[in-house]
Amino acid sequence: MNASSPRFQAPLWLPGGHAQTIWAAVQAQRLPGGRKPPLWRWERWDTPDGDFIDVALSVQAGEACGRRPWLVLFHGLEGSAASHYALALQYLAELRGWSMVVPHFRGCGGQPNRAARAYHSGDADEADWILRRLCLCAQGPLFAVGVSLGGNVLARWAGLQGARAADVVRALAVMSAPLDLVAGGRALGRGLNRWIYTPMFLRTLMPKALAKWEQFPGLFDREAVLRSRDLQDFDDAFTAPVHGFRDALDYWHRASAKPVLADIRVPALLLNARNDPFVPAASLPGARDVGASVTLWQPEQGGHVGFVEGSWPGHVRAMPEAVMRWLAGHESKE
Repeated sequence: MNASSPRFQAPLWLPGGHAQTIWAAVQAQRLPGGRKPPLWRWERWDTPDGDFIDVALSVQAGEACGRRPWLVLFHGLEGSAASHYALALQYLAELRGWSMVVPHFRGCGGQPNRAARAYHSGDADEADWILRRLCLCAQGPLFAVGVSLGGNVLARWAGLQGARAADVVRALAVMSAPLDLVAGGRALGRGLNRWIYTPMFLRTLMPKALAKWEQFPGLFDREAVLRSRDLQDFDDAFTAPVHGFRDALDYWHRASAKPVLADIRVPALLLNARNDPFVPAASLPGARDVGASVTLWQPEQGGHVGFVEGSWPGHVRAMPEAVMRWLAGHESKE
């Protein structure tokens, strides 16, 4: 386990975890000046339970199978292929000649999914199905990145799979993931987090939940969802009962990746800024929580999926580039 990380220093004009988080999401450059966003090729994959997910691929039509490396991105809560980190990673993958694919969690591809469920932070079974399906196509090595919620999903998958994960991916990286969901959930319900970020998430989560109730009347307590004022309320009312958990705390405890990090047997990078507003520094994994296959990067600054660098207005490519270099270091089997 190597706890060293690339030197990261946020710009002087962007102090603090909140500013570094918000500016990255709304204003910092994703791509170099003049570079156009990628044109994704979209596919719809039927799931084993009769539902579907929407998948964005950066490769040209007809090139789905090739010997180039593949980068799979599991996005964050209410994220997509349009998220700032997805655009930065796609640009960097293209520079390396890698293909990239962004499987969208259920209901995040722009249309409601069919089944009486949505997505959640601990859905390692969904990640396993997606990754193994990609293995059937990708002739080159497969790498995976998970961001925030998607990072917890990916890390939990790797821990539960143990040595079997190496049959699927060459290496993986997890960025800004709340690996202790109890600590992360409680942090989002307090102070500025409750007023800044909670309304942003609930603005899309609540309509999706209410639309799901219209599909399946009585699936959960609709009035409790309408009363939700933070993510714990929402997870109590919707996420937990719909996905088989007793309540939000039961969900957070059982879905957290941190308890299985020591079981990861594939090269894995866990990256968390220590000033992440969503993830208390005290909850981050230490050397005793992980195994020899895991590398920890925990810079003092960066915010939540932020890591803005450069002169005004800054860009978000520096840390994804460092992550890509780390992954590329495992392109050849040892």
